[in-house]
Parts: sequence; structure tokens; C-alpha cells
Amino acid sequence: MTQPPSDVLRGTLDLLVLKTLALEPMHGWGISSRIQQFSDGALDANQGSLYPALQRLEQKGWIDSEWRTTENNRRAKYYRLSTAGRKALGAETTSWRRYVDAVEMILRTT
Repeated sequence: MTQPPSDVLRGTLDLLVLKTLALEPMHGWGISSRIQQFSDGALDANQGSLYPALQRLEQKGWIDSEWRTTENNRRAKYYRLSTAGRKALGAETTSWRRYVDAVEMILRTT
């Protein structure tokens, strides 16, 4: 089975990160855990994909970050959705739903 194009995977991960951060600021491990939790374990945002996504979103100005101390007294970079990120979340969600609908239309053809 072939894998989806990498831009689709990147866009999907970006959307999941934005949605997760809409709930509250989190560090990378927390974001990964929350995605896994909300997907009932079906999705795994591993470090090799998650941290490039966080950098990409920060470069776009959709998220901001700051170093803080975790509940376990460790230093971690916390990410939060910016104002631009909230707007992007809405636009990206709409775009994702159009994409899913288009794929569904194709899958339903006989």
C-alpha cells in the first residue's frame, strides 16, 4: 500500500497540533500524548515528525513558544496558539474537510 503524499501528512499533523494547542499550551511530549489519547491510540505523533511540525508552525507565526518548568520539575519548551494560529486553525479545518469530502466522493464511485 502506498503512503499519502508527504504534504498531506504534514498538513494533517499541522492541523492536529493546532487543534491540540487550541485547548491549552503544552510541551511537545504533551502534544504527542494528547493526539494519541484523542485518537484512541490510532495516531502517533513521534518526535521525528512532531518537532519539525512545531518549528514549521512557529516559523509561520501560528504558534509561539517559551521555556518553562514542567509539573515534574523539568525544563521544557511550551507551545501555545497565536492569534494568527487561531485563524489558521479555522481555515485549515475547512480545507481538511473539503479534502476529506473529495476523497469520500472518489471512494464512493463504482
